[in-house]
Amino acid sequence: MQRTTLRRIGPMDMSVLKVLIFDDQANVVEALRLLFEVHGIPVTVASSADDLIERLSCEEIGVVVQDMNFSPNETSGEEGTALFRRIRQVDSQVPVLLITAWASLETAVQLVKEGATDYLSKPWDDDKLVTMVGNLMRMQALQIENHRLQDQRRGDRQALAERHNLCGLVYESEAMHKVVTLALNVADSDAPVMICGPSGCGKEKVAEIIQANSPRSEGPFVRVNLGALPEQLMESELFGAEPGAYTGLKGRTIGRFEAADRGTLFMDEIDSLSLAGQVKLLRVVQSGEYQRLGSSTTRTAHTRLISATNADLKQKIADGSFREDLFYRLNVVELRVPPLNKRPDDIPLLAHHFLKRFAGRKETPCLTEDALTALVAHP
Repeated sequence: MQRTTLRRIGPMDMSVLKVLIFDDQANVVEALRLLFEVHGIPVTVASSADDLIERLSCEEIGVVVQDMNFSPNETSGEEGTALFRRIRQVDSQVPVLLITAWASLETAVQLVKEGATDYLSKPWDDDKLVTMVGNLMRMQALQIENHRLQDQRRGDRQALAERHNLCGLVYESEAMHKVVTLALNVADSDAPVMICGPSGCGKEKVAEIIQANSPRSEGPFVRVNLGALPEQLMESELFGAEPGAYTGLKGRTIGRFEAADRGTLFMDEIDSLSLAGQVKLLRVVQSGEYQRLGSSTTRTAHTRLISATNADLKQKIADGSFREDLFYRLNVVELRVPPLNKRPDDIPLLAHHFLKRFAGRKETPCLTEDALTALVAHP
């Protein structure tokens, strides 16, 4: 069982970290203890291999300095090898420095390949040893602080999920946590929201979170992909149509604005809307009113608008393909969802989530470490 007590240490607090020394020669132990303490590095000494493992489990250890041989007439380094492997079973991360005589040098080199930090031959260089231990202590303190912040953020995410409906969103990254927090902050208002980000980054899920935590949560959440709408059907799809409004229409069509009454209309790929369509949408956004195609009855839109795009709308405004006045009407609040390659912490969670989802009732397959590494490394 790996220890987790190091994560309780406060920010960058190296003073509670100790160097754990184990050597069978009392004069070596005393020399090391004095060397470290003179340089302000706290020390704890193990009296045996079992004592070392016990101290590693219950004390705040920043670096282990262990001898490779600690029995009389033993020079093979086998004892040091066995102890190092026991250390790794207890703590897979703590830096381990090996003190070795020339007879066990080859074994020490092999242990470095297995994960030991480094080795020093007796007699060691005091300056080199102090510098090495000091650097390792600082690195360990940074790692501990990183773990502490990760735990804190994990707690923040859990608290957020307990207080709000996150609609099944799976994430781990701080970048996505900021997006979710902002989405929850704007949920209470009726201000139009523009969600920007590349395809597949989770824009629709963010829109769902806004709706689910808003005063409109009991109302409908209606989606429309404007990029998939033929130009000739855009008006009837958004605003509805009466029978005979166009050739072949025999029944009444309920538009997305009407379907989203008292709820939220999510318009994806807003950048795909034609200039003519933009004019009609702008009229509704400005006046809050619309008419079904083929009808003279004016209806009021009681709908919150959330738009999404993977395009650079300001560039589209500059080249004349998107109206600036509509942009500012829809972009009262802007949320930017970062791409997955900027959120590597989210990728393993999402991969496991979708594997489980698509496996259905079948046994969920496992992703190998190599597969996860390849996914995270994908540009």
